[in-house]
Order: sequence, then structure tokens, then C-alpha cells
Amino acid sequence: MQTWLSIEEFSKLSGKTRKEIIKLCKEKKLKCKKQEDTIYVEVESMAKALVPLPELQIIEKEQSIAERTIGMLLTLHEKVLMSKDETIETLKEENQFLKESIYAIQEDYENQKKTIERLQKQLEICQEELEFCRRKYKLMWGQVLKKENKED
Repeated sequence: MQTWLSIEEFSKLSGKTRKEIIKLCKEKKLKCKKQEDTIYVEVESMAKALVPLPELQIIEKEQSIAERTIGMLLTLHEKVLMSKDETIETLKEENQFLKESIYAIQEDYENQKKTIERLQKQLEICQEELEFCRRKYKLMWGQVLKKENKED
């Protein structure tokens, strides 16, 4: 976008006289146009005409360094944000995995607890049956021994 100023406004901004400005326009160092008896000077050309070329190159060089630095900082910032998002996503997945593992361990614990209770009941029943068989065996052999003793 081009911005145009009248010669009077341009003179106030630049500190140059009207004659100097017209001379720069004739030398094509400034972009000028004439409308309705008023001469307008393009503002962007003012920098090139008023600031010496070596200084302008230094300014442009510093500007490009600043732009590159800002660009690099923005890129690094984006990378940090992306890695932060990836880290958060990884932590969420890890938390979900740990949660599911805990639920699986709890379920397995409950199943093993039920199995232990069932086996303990079976063991008690087997012990009771064994005790019953021992008593029956003693009783039977006790009667057999009594009969033998009586027969002797």
C-alpha cells in the first residue's frame, strides 16, 4: 500500500525545503505525482532518498536479522507447544494404561480371593470327611479286635 503526502507535509516530516524535494523528484530519487496542481510524494521513497544507502542497508540487514530471530523464536515456540501437547497426550495414555492395569489386578485379586475361599471350604470338608473316616475305621477295627479277643 502506497502512502502519498503533499510536498508541504513531506517538507515538515523530512526537514527538506520545497526546492530540495522537487530536485529529488526530478532526479527520480523520490516518487512523485501531480494531481490538481498539488505535488504528492510517496512516503516509502522518502526513506531511500533521505537515508544514505549504506545506513539503509545496515537497517535492512538488522531488520532481516531481527525477522529471522523472531521467526526462529516463533518456530521454537511452536515446537515447544507441539512437544508439550505430545507429552500431555503420552501422559494421558500412560495414565489410562495404569488405570486399566490396576482394574485388571483388582479383578484378578478378587478372583484369587474367591478361589482361596472355595479351596479352604473344600479343605475343611475333606478334613471333616477324613476325620469321619478315621472314626469309622477305629470303630470298625475296634469291633473286629473285640471280636477276636472274645474268640481267643
